[in-house]
Amino acid sequence: MQKLETIIGLEIHLQLKTKSKMFCACSNDGENQKPNTTICPVCLGHPGTLPTINEQAVNLGVKMALALNCQINQKSKFDRKNYFYPDLPKGYQISQFDIPIAVDGHLVIEENNQPKRIGIERLHLEEDAGKNIHLNGQTLVDFNRAGTPLAEIVTRPDFRQPEETKIFLQNLRLLARYLGVSEAEMEKGHLRCDANISLRPVGEDKLYPKTEVKNLNSFKAVEKALQFEVRRQTALWEKNTPPHLTETRGWDEDKQETVGQRTKEGFSDYRYFPEPDLPPLIISDQDLQGIVNSLPELPQAKIARLITEYSLSASDAKILVQSKDWSEFWEQVMSELNSWLFKSEGGNDQAEVIWEKHKAKFAKLAFNWISNELFGLLPVNFKFSDLKISSENMAELISLVYQNKINSSAGQTILKAMFESGGDPSNIAEKLDLAQIDDVATLEDLVIKVLMLYPKQLAELKQGKEALLKFFVGKVMAESKGKANPQKVEEIIKGKI
Repeated sequence: MQKLETIIGLEIHLQLKTKSKMFCACSNDGENQKPNTTICPVCLGHPGTLPTINEQAVNLGVKMALALNCQINQKSKFDRKNYFYPDLPKGYQISQFDIPIAVDGHLVIEENNQPKRIGIERLHLEEDAGKNIHLNGQTLVDFNRAGTPLAEIVTRPDFRQPEETKIFLQNLRLLARYLGVSEAEMEKGHLRCDANISLRPVGEDKLYPKTEVKNLNSFKAVEKALQFEVRRQTALWEKNTPPHLTETRGWDEDKQETVGQRTKEGFSDYRYFPEPDLPPLIISDQDLQGIVNSLPELPQAKIARLITEYSLSASDAKILVQSKDWSEFWEQVMSELNSWLFKSEGGNDQAEVIWEKHKAKFAKLAFNWISNELFGLLPVNFKFSDLKISSENMAELISLVYQNKINSSAGQTILKAMFESGGDPSNIAEKLDLAQIDDVATLEDLVIKVLMLYPKQLAELKQGKEALLKFFVGKVMAESKGKANPQKVEEIIKGKI
């Protein structure tokens, strides 16, 4: 049996974050409303009604397309995609067929630290269907979602491993959130994905009949479903009975396998024709340039900048950039630390020199306190908007640690208090009596007391058992209720022996 290679392409529906639906004025918040309440004659397709194009949806679609390095068709059109299904009230879907809003893009992903370019065939705009709800042997239909704006993104068949699709979708979600285009939560249906997969002998260019896999509700489901299909189709090839029809299969989460549903429709089955009630969609040069100018710094560019500007490691930069809110918070903390250092150095030119010299140290310190200590306090489903700690107060806490005015243990206690109720770290430190003890005479008294309490361990330490040094430092820290400067304590102990 000759070796086979996997060919995978994705069709992704991204729900756009608009105030109203794609072709009418109904609210685009139907998922949070009672069934069949955010509807009107337009989105239900009543006779005599006329759709109008949502300008905000067009802008968001173009934004996403530009971020995916697509070419924008400044003149595109809408078409009717005809099919009958209970959740499609009009009996057709308004979509884009032969002239989509954007084509020929790409997104670079990283797999095992190696970049891979995934081609984007097209991005087009369309409206969503309603939602079927199966309950007690009946099927109910909620039309709240009917007419919701979608950007459909079709990739080229450039994936060779199921794992690559998961990475791609995670990158796409991050991109959508940075742009403010969509919440892109798969669990809520904001990001939906169908995967097309086929196998072929290595070395061949021919594409064999593909299988479309549906009902993929998480990144993990996409990966597992494709892994199952690789095994299933490989077994068919080994029996000399490879798939000969284009088929649609659904992912069964309980059985962890795909289940056959139907042979897949072709374009001709949908009887596409131009939407007669909508004019061509024209995007002027001025409007396009305005959207280009509104693009924020994108994740990959931000990662590269944080590495260059702050000497962060690639892994640290990637962790920060996974959330736009947290990466911006970290940079605001760095800005506050810069201001603090400038003031503490008298506001002269030397302060800038000192900042450049110590910026990498501050960057790592701020990263550790945010990613390790602060993130460790976050409950499940925490919203950044609920954070009570300002960037100014976070920077002040880090500066106190940097100056050895408090130790790490005290810093953690103060941070927890800040997280729970906000507040200034210096005031909290004073209120809780957590200021670090640096006075040598006081520390010497503490050290002598502890050494006298443990004569056996002291004798072993003097004989060269260096591990006991940490034991005595810990005992002094406990005696001082965590307020002693551990570095100075260690120096005093060494001097005493």
